Amino acid sequence: MKKLVFLSASLLLVLLFSSCGKDLGALASSNFKANPSPLEVKVGVVNVDITGQFPAKYFNKNAVLTVTPVLKYGAESVKGSPITLQGEKVTGNNKSISYKEGGNFDFKASFDYVPEMAVSELVLEFDVVQKKKTYQVPPVKIADGIVATSTLLSTGAGETGPVIIPDKFQRVIEEKSGAGILFQIQQAELRKSEANSTAVVDFIKKIKEVQDAERLEVSKLEISGYASPDGPFSLNKGLSEKRQKVTVDYINKELKKLKTSADISSKVTAEDWEGFQELVSASTLQDKNAILRVLSSYSDPEQREREIKNLSVAYKALADDILPQLRRARLTLVYNIIGKTDDEIKQLAASNPSELSVEELLYAATLTNDLNEKAAIYQKTVSQYPKDVRGYNNLGQVKFAQNDVAKAEEAFTKALQIAPSSSDVNYNLGLVSLAKGEWAKAESYFAKANGTTGNLKAAQGSLYTAQGEYDKAKTAFASEATNNAGLLQILNADYNGALKTLNAVAKPDATTAYLKAVVGARTNNKDAVYSNLKKAVSLDKSYAQKAAKDIEFSKFASESDFLSIIK
Repeated sequence: MKKLVFLSASLLLVLLFSSCGKDLGALASSNFKANPSPLEVKVGVVNVDITGQFPAKYFNKNAVLTVTPVLKYGAESVKGSPITLQGEKVTGNNKSISYKEGGNFDFKASFDYVPEMAVSELVLEFDVVQKKKTYQVPPVKIADGIVATSTLLSTGAGETGPVIIPDKFQRVIEEKSGAGILFQIQQAELRKSEANSTAVVDFIKKIKEVQDAERLEVSKLEISGYASPDGPFSLNKGLSEKRQKVTVDYINKELKKLKTSADISSKVTAEDWEGFQELVSASTLQDKNAILRVLSSYSDPEQREREIKNLSVAYKALADDILPQLRRARLTLVYNIIGKTDDEIKQLAASNPSELSVEELLYAATLTNDLNEKAAIYQKTVSQYPKDVRGYNNLGQVKFAQNDVAKAEEAFTKALQIAPSSSDVNYNLGLVSLAKGEWAKAESYFAKANGTTGNLKAAQGSLYTAQGEYDKAKTAFASEATNNAGLLQILNADYNGALKTLNAVAKPDATTAYLKAVVGARTNNKDAVYSNLKKAVSLDKSYAQKAAKDIEFSKFASESDFLSIIK
């Protein structure tokens, strides 16, 4: 009997030690979880939290187990940082797992995203060191694919592109020329000294010059007769009419001598209170303020005159200095300078740009939709007018539109040297920095871009979205209706808001339609998926290949309608 008891105890001890010494076996995928699942890229990185559970009587007391997350895609794979676990009898600083009760663990993994990872799987690999023995436990897959919707963020010319600083070209420029003729008190005779004054002679010559010039035309020739606001109204009315008529007759006579003519419009002001107020306001009269108060207090001409005459000292100064200037005829010529035609400007921009002003050259670039032609014209602008910020800025805008970010940055940097405080140039450099992923620089430039003609709010929203600061992005976008604003709402799971935003995009494109298809997929709206995906592919065939690999559409991947769109 004693022998039997001893034998049984020995057998149990052998079994115990043999169980503690066995190799670690295969693990089920149900023992592990990845969060999120499927994986998701944010700010260019795939971050995942991994948790695991070892069952009771699994973890050998002498084993050291290294768990390595591996992201596999195509023929490539990339390893994340591993975690090392140990059995109860192992001396070390790693997390210990109980043999009898089992145990759990958790750790984080991170992978830099590349587009090829869209079709991928996350597996855990297990390397075991058990005393002097090393071996591997079969790997376990814990997640499929990567949601890469955040990478649809546009930082190029299609979303919030750089802005040009426009030209100030005017085909028709209005100019004015004028002269005056003074008359003596209560007189309407045109004195020779006034008629032969340099101003009047030059004025008449100017009419002739405009009439004869090829690119000049008379818009209006007006002669106005005035009387000072002293004396009876009826007398002043007659004087102003006579002064106007005698001046018109004289101008017509002189134009006839020059063998030209012009239509003259007439204007008569019997009592020139407006001119009186202007002259008094600009004068240094001692009682100027008192006189101006009379004008503002009384509207009746006779009452005004009485009150002003009561200011005896002031009235003498008015009679000597102000009133004589109001007994006059005013000659006004308004004429137009007619600029070059579009065809002339285009031809000169190509063959002889030195004959164009900076405004004409900048305008020439707006006459073509060909980006290469635009760039060539702006190159000529910076060569001819190197101190004008618009040439360099607008050249940068074209280079950015051509996806030549390096050349765009070079041009914008030169523009900033000319105009460091230009909000438009700072805005444009912010977009360049955003496109290059230089977020701190982008934020700095945008901070100096208040007042830009560009969409600063949308640009800042795109920057914050790229940085993963979705709350800030939401505030910046506010009510903006752009693809990026809609994308942010998708990333925030605001699908109704995203659809509303995307439907309001001013110039919807392939990306707009693709994002609407994503909304459809996330809200299980099959019709929205197919109709929008079909539109996206029709506008940009590259979206067919993208959709085929996009885990957003995994539920539809085997359906014939989906396959017919992406084929």
